[in-house]
Amino acid sequence: MNKQRRKRLGKAFDLVTEAMDILEEVKSEEEESYDNLPDNFRDGDKGEEMQNYIEMLEEASGYLDDANSVIEQI
Repeated sequence: MNKQRRKRLGKAFDLVTEAMDILEEVKSEEEESYDNLPDNFRDGDKGEEMQNYIEMLEEASGYLDDANSVIEQI
């Protein structure tokens, strides 16, 4: 692989890392919102929906982490 393509891969790695950081921030904010819900909402549909979002954000972050692991191997 030539220098130019390696440089572009490095940029891709940085962008994926930035996306992971954003996902982590959003997940933290959602967790904080969930924690501040009154018990009756937390145990209801709203709380369940928020928990699902948190899990999806964790899953997306894991996929991005996997992508960066592959990029590092190239």
